[in-house]
Amino acid sequence: MAFVLLTVLVVDDDPAFLRLATRILGEMGVAEIVATTTAAAATVEARAKRPQAVLVDVGLPDRDGVDLAKELVALPWSPRVVLTSADNDAVSAIIYPEYDSSLPFVPKEELVNGGLRSLLMGDSVVRPVRVLVGEDDVLLRAGIVRLLAEAGFEVVAQAGDAEDFLRKAFVYQPDVAVVDIQMPPGHGDDGLRAALELRMHRPGTGVLVLSQYYEDQYAVDLIGESAEGVGYLLKERVGDVEAFTDAVARVAAGGSALDPEVVGRMLGRRRRGGPLDSLSLRERDVLAQLAEGKSNQGIAEALLVTTAAIEKHVTNIFSKLGLETSPTGHRRVLAALAYLRESRR
Repeated sequence: MAFVLLTVLVVDDDPAFLRLATRILGEMGVAEIVATTTAAAATVEARAKRPQAVLVDVGLPDRDGVDLAKELVALPWSPRVVLTSADNDAVSAIIYPEYDSSLPFVPKEELVNGGLRSLLMGDSVVRPVRVLVGEDDVLLRAGIVRLLAEAGFEVVAQAGDAEDFLRKAFVYQPDVAVVDIQMPPGHGDDGLRAALELRMHRPGTGVLVLSQYYEDQYAVDLIGESAEGVGYLLKERVGDVEAFTDAVARVAAGGSALDPEVVGRMLGRRRRGGPLDSLSLRERDVLAQLAEGKSNQGIAEALLVTTAAIEKHVTNIFSKLGLETSPTGHRRVLAALAYLRESRR
């Protein structure tokens, strides 16, 4: 099922526990799981990824886990923070004299019995992703709605023209709107213009536009100065159900999803003798995946390598291209696209 709970940060210096928690969270349907072993790394990842929930071990090597948890709870988006430990007696002695009941605690031994699920799946944290679908082709619209529903999304409304789409977007306030670029009443770029207006008035709503034809300028116009919560896909991608639903979920969570065909053509039209030529073949593969909006973990899974290897490649890419290194997904996409646009001139 598709949930709004899309990013969870796990902070623990026990590799075995990190693997266990990652597996459990994956089975729960969490889209992105970020694992760190220190409080310092957790602070950086929390601000970069803006997780909806965080699981924190009480005994961290560089800082008390309870203090870290209190700091994370105070972040602007108020993530759900859960404390854990394998030593229940030590936890009682350390925590409970001044324990803040707003920080739930679950012993590690209970995780296998559903303790983590019950703590993270509260109504205030998790609910189905709400989607608005705008498409004038009745059969295609029905197909998209069915795919999304079967994947666990909640389709709150449908629209067959750009004006109705925009009206329903303001009324139903979905987490993400999927809309065709070419829609009535003008049958031009009405859907794109409606998406741009929606982003201007409701920047918190994710927008994923679909296009029948390749046109990278559409992506450039839509992204503008912020790639946060934006996606651009060719309609043929709808047939790849997993990739399509992953893109919808990613955009709903504030990430980005750029069609690989667009990225590939932009890379293919680069200037000869430019900085892109200094990249290795593997680094070009990573850059293409990065520009699509994937996280380091997502790139690692796609290229069948370790996350550590991807982190090293990303650092090298930004260094060679003279781009500002940033862990946040949308800034990474903006940096990559800014260079790719420049390379076309």
